[in-house]
Amino acid sequence: MAVDASNALLCWYAVDKRRLPWRAEAGERPDPYRVWLSEIMLQQTTVAHARPYFETFLRRWPTVDALAAAPDGEVMAAWAGLGYYARARNLLACARTVAEQHGGRFPDEESALRLLPGIGAYTSAAIAAIAFGRRAVAVDANVERIVSRLFAVEEALPASRRRIEQLAEGLTPLKDAGDFTQAMMDLGQTVCTPRRPDCRRCPLTAHCAAFAEGDPGRYPVRAPKRARPRREGIAYWLEHEGKVLLVRRPKRGLLGGMLALPTGDAPAEAAWAEAGAVDHVFTHFALNMRLLCATTKARSEGMWWPVERIGEAGLPTLFAKLAERGAQWREAS
Repeated sequence: MAVDASNALLCWYAVDKRRLPWRAEAGERPDPYRVWLSEIMLQQTTVAHARPYFETFLRRWPTVDALAAAPDGEVMAAWAGLGYYARARNLLACARTVAEQHGGRFPDEESALRLLPGIGAYTSAAIAAIAFGRRAVAVDANVERIVSRLFAVEEALPASRRRIEQLAEGLTPLKDAGDFTQAMMDLGQTVCTPRRPDCRRCPLTAHCAAFAEGDPGRYPVRAPKRARPRREGIAYWLEHEGKVLLVRRPKRGLLGGMLALPTGDAPAEAAWAEAGAVDHVFTHFALNMRLLCATTKARSEGMWWPVERIGEAGLPTLFAKLAERGAQWREAS
C-alpha cells in the first residue's frame, strides 16, 4: 500500500504541482538558499502571505552571504507582518553561521542542518530532501493530517505524533524524496485541507482509510485545547512636531529586535488620553493593549519617526494596529 500510495502521489505532483518562486524549474538544480528561506517563512504562515515577503527578501538579499551582511534592523523591518519574530532573529543567525562557518554553502546532511540556528527536525528534513535529494522524512501539520487520514489514526495528537512519523517514514520513497516532500505540502494545502477536504481531486482516495470510513474531516483527532491566558498592557503614542517616539525592543523576548511604540511605564510626563485598545492573539496568550496618546514640547532622547511615514517603520502587526489608532487620535485632536 505504501509504495502504491507514494507512486500515486508522485504522478499527481508531476502534473499538478504548483509553480512557486522558491521551487526549481524542470531541469534546474534547487537553490538551497531559496529552499531554506521559504521553509523558514512558511512556518505557521500561508503560501499566499509568505510569497511577497520571499520575493522582497530575494530582491534585497539574493544570496545567503548578502543576507548575512545585512543590518539587523533592516531585516527585522522587512520581516514585519510575518509574525513569530524569533524566526527572523534565527534567520539572521543561521545566515551568518552558514556564511562564516560553511563558506556560504548549506550543509547537505540532515544532521548537520539541524545544528544551524532556527532549523529543527522538520526544516532540516525538508531542506535535505528538496535541496539535496536526500531521503528525509519531513513531518509538518500537512503531513500529520494526510497520514492521519490515510491510516485513520484514532489516537489524538500530540500523543499520536510518533506513530504518524513512523507511518510517514514508510511512505517516503528511496528516490524522489524532494518531489515527495513537496507533493505532500501541495496535497495538504490544496486538496487534503483541514476543513472540507476535496476528496474528488485527491490521488490517494483509493488508499485512504478515512475516505473509506466516509468522514475524512474528523482526522486528525486532537486533544482538547487549553484556553489561552489573557493579558493586558499599555502602549504610548507620544508625538512631537509631527514625529512619534519609537523604541527598539530587546533582542530577546516578545517581538524582540522590532521597532515598536513604548510600552510599560510612560515615556514622559504628559496629558495622556485614551485612544482605545487592540486585541491581538499570540501563540501562547491573548493580549489586550490599551493605547494612551499625548503630545510633548520637550523632545527626549530616542527614535522619533515622522508620522506621515509610520508605515515605513516596519512595525509588527500589533503595533501597526496601535499606530492606526494613534493616527486617528491625531486627526481627531
